[in-house]
Amino acid sequence: MIVVMIGTMSSCGSKSNNGKRKAQELAGAGATFPLPFYNVVFEEFARVDGDIVAYGGIGSGGGVRNLRDKIVDFAGSDAFLSDREMSEMDDVIHVPTCMGAVVLAYNLEGVKELKLTGELIADIFAGEVMMWNDARLQALNPDVNLPEEAIIPVYRSDGSGTTFVFTDYLTKVSQMWANNYGCGKSVNFPLGLAAKGNPGVAGVISQTKNTIGYVGSEYAFAQKIQYAKVENPRGEFVLPTSATISHAASGEIPADTRASITNSDAPGAYPISTFTWMIIYKEQNYSDRNKEQAEATLSLLKYILSDEMQAITSEVHYAPLPTKVKELSMTNLKTVTYSGVSILQ
Repeated sequence: MIVVMIGTMSSCGSKSNNGKRKAQELAGAGATFPLPFYNVVFEEFARVDGDIVAYGGIGSGGGVRNLRDKIVDFAGSDAFLSDREMSEMDDVIHVPTCMGAVVLAYNLEGVKELKLTGELIADIFAGEVMMWNDARLQALNPDVNLPEEAIIPVYRSDGSGTTFVFTDYLTKVSQMWANNYGCGKSVNFPLGLAAKGNPGVAGVISQTKNTIGYVGSEYAFAQKIQYAKVENPRGEFVLPTSATISHAASGEIPADTRASITNSDAPGAYPISTFTWMIIYKEQNYSDRNKEQAEATLSLLKYILSDEMQAITSEVHYAPLPTKVKELSMTNLKTVTYSGVSILQ
């Protein structure tokens, strides 16, 4: 799909870009997690800047593969690249675009509120806790009428940054999970139902009773699915909001912005919070891309980092980037070149 899409975009548009260059058509692929936010950004970017962006929500793993194959202008990923992955590619930079939450969405008739701990979540997805009225769940939710029904976990079938974030969290809160399953974009879940993309997981949960699954918060909201309060390291049971997600990023962030913020011990932090990134090549002259495409790519990233676009994050159930992260990203963008010459002066 993405190859066909790129093929249709090989010629540039005729609309001018603020009188400086011909408008471009960019292609990206990757994470479904930030897609509702990206849809708003791309529409506004086209209106303001004249450049058109086509984005395929194929999962973080697929987006990174397309970038590695140099058939896209950028990859969207909820998982930053490991040192090993970066060593297998030309130099890239990570640009955080917003913050979001992975929620534990569930479909239980009559249950409007549910509390979960990290260890319980790990045990549910490992098949160690298999009934909704399990004594541990009931003890944590004494005022909730939990049904005597089997728990049906729902997980991602595709290589997914959302899976990476979720399992990164589980490895921090459960030694059992760390030992037996670990962290990755794809994990061998022992039981349950698999679905493609955040929309697929949300769809299965909304249509199937007694399910529980991990999904981007916006998708749970769009499907009107209930989601649980999750205990953070301070013993607080927290729902994801713009504020509680932002609290998770209150610690130190490395210069390259590759940071995990799951299980943050900041007061009031929602524990399964994450950045999501656009990843681009530091040298933009590849695969016959022209300089104007490179300039348009950086214009897009600068636009996403703008106060105007960051203000929209909360309206679509994400959270804005901290000022320090935006500053780091702008510094990193100044290192991007075309034929060795810096694009941003």
